[in-house]
Amino acid sequence: MSGSEISYINQAFESNWVAPLGPNVDAFEQEIASFTGVKGAVALSSGTAAIHLALSLLDVQKEDVVFCSSLTFVASANPILYHGAEPVFIDSEPDTWNMSPSALEEAFEVAVAAGKLPKAVIVVNLYGQSARMDELVSICQKYRVPLIEDAAESLGAKYKGKASGTFGEFGIFSFNGNKIITTSGGGMLISNNSEAISKARFLSAQAKDPAPHYQHSEIGYNYRLSNILAGIGRSQLEVLKERVHARRTIFEIYQQELAPLPGVFFMPELDNTFSTRWLTALTIDEGKTGVYIKDLLAFLESENIEARHVWKPLHMQPLFSNYKYYPHDKNESVSEKLFKTGICLPSGSGMTLEDQMRVICCIKKIVVSG
Repeated sequence: MSGSEISYINQAFESNWVAPLGPNVDAFEQEIASFTGVKGAVALSSGTAAIHLALSLLDVQKEDVVFCSSLTFVASANPILYHGAEPVFIDSEPDTWNMSPSALEEAFEVAVAAGKLPKAVIVVNLYGQSARMDELVSICQKYRVPLIEDAAESLGAKYKGKASGTFGEFGIFSFNGNKIITTSGGGMLISNNSEAISKARFLSAQAKDPAPHYQHSEIGYNYRLSNILAGIGRSQLEVLKERVHARRTIFEIYQQELAPLPGVFFMPELDNTFSTRWLTALTIDEGKTGVYIKDLLAFLESENIEARHVWKPLHMQPLFSNYKYYPHDKNESVSEKLFKTGICLPSGSGMTLEDQMRVICCIKKIVVSG
């Protein structure tokens, strides 16, 4: 916590605004919109809810197709299934670990030949690193298909000087407990389409028609963020730059200490971009280090250090095993390789240098000993 959350919470209690509306909600939306440079934002109960609403606003229906990054958390794709639509998964590319433009182009070419373009493309910015937005936006514009930017992990990142989350028709942020800033649980939908933002606000509050009684003409959702949690978000937003700086410093220390080890490679940062380094992620070449990832993770766990595999690609998940997947090229599935070789290290903004050096020493110990 930043330390000033309690003042916003007290304001909510003292004014009796404790419902999913109120001054903190309005201000949080305005502050996020101003920070990212978009026309509007809607505070919601989760980033997943924001993706769901984005798909609703793009009129995704049963049996429609939506392209989606494969190397991501399941929440990026679950809303596609909420609509009864069909996800098609797109591989990563090596320079960002994010959606491969060549794989996306191939998926579009096949879709054109089949006479069925997707209704939307969901591009994820993995671990705070922006995807190749110029290329991906250009491809989507070429086929006139809207892009949704899942920036759940990249609030505060920039791509060529422009804020993450602002490149598509809609952008998505998450304020879950593990994100750069948190409302304990929450999310935000942003867009330069003011009409769509108004419609999202309407849908997120059970789609109540403007009538003197309760009247509903379409399906709505209970997706609004509470005024109390929005107050927490406002306080957190005040220290976002500090949080990003802390994460980047943690990454730099890991890289400085561990990159010299044989077979250790860190997640790249694309030229002219600024990553939040939400999580420090690296790959281990088992042949060069002489250490199996499973053994490294087990050793860290025995030292009470939590490290994890990178996301298991969605096309490899049992839930999505029957859906199409387009690899980076015919001879390489980048996301599968990253899952096999990649791990995420402890990276919390409040991590002390002493704790970080303990993690580093443990990794060095097992890698050097083999």
